[in-house]
Amino acid sequence: MRTSSFTRPQRRTTGVAAAVLAGALALTACGGGDAEGEDPSADADGTPAASGEVDPDAIIEAGISYSLSGGFDPMTTSGAVTVAANWHTLEGVTELDPATREVYAALGADLPTQVDATTWQVTLRDGAVFHDGTPVTADDVVYSFERVMDPENNSFYRDFIDFIESVEAVDETTVQFNLGYEFSLVPERLSVVKVVPEALVESDYESFNSLPVGTGPYRLVSATPDDAIVFERFDDYTGPRPAQAAGMNWQLLSDSAARVTAMSSGTVHAIEDVPYIDVPTLQNTPGVELESVQSFGLLFLMFNTDAEPFDDPRVRQAFHYAIDTESIIETGLLGNASAATSFLPETHPNYNEAASVYDYDPDLAKELLAEAGVDSLDITLLTTDTGWVADVAPLIKEDLDAVGISTTLDIGQSGGQYTKVDSGDYEVMVAPGDPSVFGNDPDILMRWWYGDNVWTQTRTAWADTEEYAQLTELMDAAVRTGGEEQQELWNQAIDLMSEQVPLYPLFHRQLPTAWSSDELVGFAPVPLTGLSFLDVGVAAQ
Repeated sequence: MRTSSFTRPQRRTTGVAAAVLAGALALTACGGGDAEGEDPSADADGTPAASGEVDPDAIIEAGISYSLSGGFDPMTTSGAVTVAANWHTLEGVTELDPATREVYAALGADLPTQVDATTWQVTLRDGAVFHDGTPVTADDVVYSFERVMDPENNSFYRDFIDFIESVEAVDETTVQFNLGYEFSLVPERLSVVKVVPEALVESDYESFNSLPVGTGPYRLVSATPDDAIVFERFDDYTGPRPAQAAGMNWQLLSDSAARVTAMSSGTVHAIEDVPYIDVPTLQNTPGVELESVQSFGLLFLMFNTDAEPFDDPRVRQAFHYAIDTESIIETGLLGNASAATSFLPETHPNYNEAASVYDYDPDLAKELLAEAGVDSLDITLLTTDTGWVADVAPLIKEDLDAVGISTTLDIGQSGGQYTKVDSGDYEVMVAPGDPSVFGNDPDILMRWWYGDNVWTQTRTAWADTEEYAQLTELMDAAVRTGGEEQQELWNQAIDLMSEQVPLYPLFHRQLPTAWSSDELVGFAPVPLTGLSFLDVGVAAQ
């Protein structure tokens, strides 16, 4: 158990059983799922779960909770709708299954193979063609990676593959990745780059960005903001997850009442983001199945460490002790979240309880503030106006007020709130976030908020601290190793984050999804924003 001059010792996982479990789970991250690259959605006989049970002429109807804004270019898009759509229309050489988060061979015939410590190769699957009928070549793969890696293109996906020094075509179907240093998570990380046709992107970028051409099982037909996204089956698809329906119609229903009505009336086969208040209603609707899936998605508490007294870790810790997270989850989210006991949720394969766990302790919060010399504190707490965030913000204020932190709420649209944050004109912020849509390994999740980027340089202003240098050293060392040693380094990194808490979760959300259990075959809710219909069909009548 590790303590310091400013950190109270907290409970953490001990015992032989926990150590064995941590070591076993570490292998999951290193192996990245099935070592043979088998289809993670297949039944025991290797056939897709929906095979033989569906109507191949049916159209899947879905209710999507976010509006459409911006284009679909996989180099730049990060919108919830566009990313989810791209799961179905575009592929990388590897992909992460949206439901299981396991890596599998997609455009690659198999998972990449390691030639030596810093060289990996992948061979493209036979017969792969883009939606316009042109064959996929190794040059297209090289182009797709190089456009992401080019600093002038300002792709934030670049940071996820910064271990790659160069990409080259060995022959027409073989691609080689030359690394700048040994990196243990290559198969997982290659999935962030989707392969696109060089000729089309270079000749007509606007058309590509509006209706992208990829190699996925569905082709995008139309995308109308505030209305619908329409897909059709790509019959020349040669990959492991062929479309099980003739097409899909994603109705863009940002109004939660409209989504619930569409689901309960049978207008759609599935909806995402069921409002917590409506969960009991849909659970009691005949033919509707509902499941709340534990996600990495979290509500975090972030401090401007350039502003006193938030440069003192004891003050930051006091905020966490002051907030009755369990009560907020029950009252504001109707139980649909898990209080943070680590940076990772307990369902994550690399979870290990952190050195500091912030159980509700208002007396300790007051004691820490007093030790830090804080007699009185008036703050403006920024929050976003996301529905469930706005619901819990008054409860957080009430807890902070109770320990003597006089709190004024400033609830506003995300863009405006982050404008204040980026200008340095803030003290404390509560906001949601979920980078797990880009990858699920601990390194990518930690570096989203703790990498050398706008979060540490500007938003938390924590990048110039000795502790940040220690954290970076631990993260850098972890990706260069594997197994139990890698897990231990990640544990140490998360312990340090849990003690310093410049940005740290209050809880990890559960995501309620509802679907027609009578009509959809092979459907599973995902621990991400969005719906996945890979290997999903409509039952034959």
